[in-house]
Amino acid sequence: MGNYPEHMVAPLREELVQAGFSSLMTPEEVDTALGRPGTTLLVLNSVCGCAAGTLRPGVLEAVQGRGLKFDHLVTVFAGMETEAVRRVREHFGTLAPSSPNAAIFQDGKLVFHMARSIFEGHSPAQIADQLEQARGGQ
Repeated sequence: MGNYPEHMVAPLREELVQAGFSSLMTPEEVDTALGRPGTTLLVLNSVCGCAAGTLRPGVLEAVQGRGLKFDHLVTVFAGMETEAVRRVREHFGTLAPSSPNAAIFQDGKLVFHMARSIFEGHSPAQIADQLEQARGGQ
């Protein structure tokens, strides 16, 4: 199914699942998750160092450390669920492919996208700050 051995990816996937994220494995799951009413935080996860060093810790800081609320927390893994990732990217419209990344959807519409180029070189706290600002500081 993917480019990496599952035993290598499982702990990286589990880090978000333990924080309340649902893993999206198919294009149908992506369409259902991103089309729901309310606010959805999507993390396009990856095995790369910037996912482990900044993106996942920044997202976890936002939702666990700061209590930033979303109606739905979902994740898909780049290099693994290829068709699901392709569908996520279709929901991003004309944005250039980037992994990892984080996005916020409101009632099925993309309202915020944090590409790798935006958060690279930033601390987890700065990533949490960006998510908080995008969420309206609630």
